[in-house]
Amino acid sequence: MADPARARKMAERIQVIVAKTLERGLKDPRLGFVTITDVKVTGDLQHASVFYTVYGSDEERADSAAALKSATGMLRSEVGKNITARLTPSLEFIPDGIPENAQLIDGLLAEAQQRDAETLRLAREAKFAGDADPYVKPRQLDDDDDEFDGDDELDEPATAPRH
Repeated sequence: MADPARARKMAERIQVIVAKTLERGLKDPRLGFVTITDVKVTGDLQHASVFYTVYGSDEERADSAAALKSATGMLRSEVGKNITARLTPSLEFIPDGIPENAQLIDGLLAEAQQRDAETLRLAREAKFAGDADPYVKPRQLDDDDDEFDGDDELDEPATAPRH
């Protein structure tokens, strides 16, 4: 197993080589606007997964995938000429899910924003189910209740408790 730093450097180098080759060297009319987004190299440096995106419709994506598949051998030989490894890794082109994920995230964010706006609207229109202030307040004493009437005895309750 190779050093992870070496695998990362090789992946970066393969990404640059493939991108430059696609930019100026590939004459396939099926190839659309392709962007190489990432390259992952296995630990033994024998296989490279090249992730790409294509700007355009689903048909253009399918055509570009077919063009990349047919050009894999030529791209691998270009990679072999430009890297300093004993063996040239095999290339596998994988469509990157970044645009679809971004579209999904945008949809979820829009839905969350809509729900927040609806919740805010409902909160503004909300009314109390009971009193506006449901907490019990201390009883207000009348003026004649709070004065001491001079009797030292406590007033007896109207009914005596039964035992």
